[in-house]
Amino acid sequence: MEAAKIAPMINFEYLENHLDDLRLKYLTARPFPHLIIDAFCEEEKLLKAHKSIPELNNKSRDYSFANNKFEKSNYKELGPELNELYNDLSSERFNKIISYITSKSIFVDPKNHGGGLHQGKKNSFLDMHLDFNYHPINKNWYRELNLLLYLNKNWKPEYKGGLKICDLRTGEETELDVPFNRLIIQQCAPYTLHGYDMTNFPEGSYRTSIATYAYQIHKKLIEKPRTTDWFPKEDASFLKKQFAKNYNFLVQTKNKLFGSNTAKNQ
Repeated sequence: MEAAKIAPMINFEYLENHLDDLRLKYLTARPFPHLIIDAFCEEEKLLKAHKSIPELNNKSRDYSFANNKFEKSNYKELGPELNELYNDLSSERFNKIISYITSKSIFVDPKNHGGGLHQGKKNSFLDMHLDFNYHPINKNWYRELNLLLYLNKNWKPEYKGGLKICDLRTGEETELDVPFNRLIIQQCAPYTLHGYDMTNFPEGSYRTSIATYAYQIHKKLIEKPRTTDWFPKEDASFLKKQFAKNYNFLVQTKNKLFGSNTAKNQ
């Protein structure tokens, strides 16, 4: 008798059967290329993964640009389902899928530097920003994609915390809902701002996501390497705006003296 097939964590078959449709949606999305994939994972497995996530206590290093946001880079150690998810996301099978969708030869960072499990607690927010563009260790890896898997069970719009994306060139902006088992694939470029407003989750519930980054190898640098560029709200304090303005210089100086925290975060 043939043994029953064990379904992978990611719904690979669905993705592979809808590649042309997914590519069209990604490339034509406004305000810049992005894609929403619901039921990205096998539901029961992801529910087990969600149950294995504890309350995190390692606070984000985003300083005044984030509030009550916590992280765990090596989330795969929390349980077998999260380990399986980590391996599926960094698999060659998934790399082929995202390369087809984006029409670029790209791959997920197998060590996921700077990514991981993110948990926003009471009144959490993340100011609009541009991410670092070149990998902290492999200096010719250009960051092409953010892959954001949301684990917000029973999410409702009134909980807030939707992903806001804005084209820096045009000012065109939209906000994307972040329910459980939704993957948002988001282009990274010098104009792809993103963040989220202050949350209003019920007591004991957290805005939870897993961030994964995909890269393309460049023979020559096409941009000046940067860390995160922050864009505080208009009503932010003068000091916060000045900090944002000088953030890249300060972090790059610190990295030269003491090394990059992102490089250590895997």
